[in-house]
Amino acid sequence: MSRLKITLRVDFDAVHAIGPGKVALLEKMRDSGSLSQAARDLDMSYRRAWQLLASLNQTFREPLVLTATGGSGGGGTTLTEFGEAIVAAYRQFEKETNARADKYFGAMLKTVSSQREGARRSITRTQRSPATAAARRATASR
Repeated sequence: MSRLKITLRVDFDAVHAIGPGKVALLEKMRDSGSLSQAARDLDMSYRRAWQLLASLNQTFREPLVLTATGGSGGGGTTLTEFGEAIVAAYRQFEKETNARADKYFGAMLKTVSSQREGARRSITRTQRSPATAAARRATASR
């Protein structure tokens, strides 16, 4: 049987948001201590990871990540206390939202089709009346 999963994106305003990709990047950066390693772990280009990090830096007035440039001692990344708070708040909100989804939709899981993941059922077209079909043909021939 399937399990419900809500995917969240929190929009702070029209241009600033945080969602599963940015949070996953922060978590991987925290765990690996490296933006490039986090990008590899997420199967993401370094450029894309850097863009997401730049977006996070523009979203908040406080830094979420401290970075050190590479060199002989190597570079690295560290989540700030604020960065940790953002990740924790997002994950807690996600957990609570998924619990609510289960409360409201859990009983409906048994009615979910057992088709393979990724395969979608086609939308059933409604039967048109002969008058509607004739009107469409007349309009198309003009």
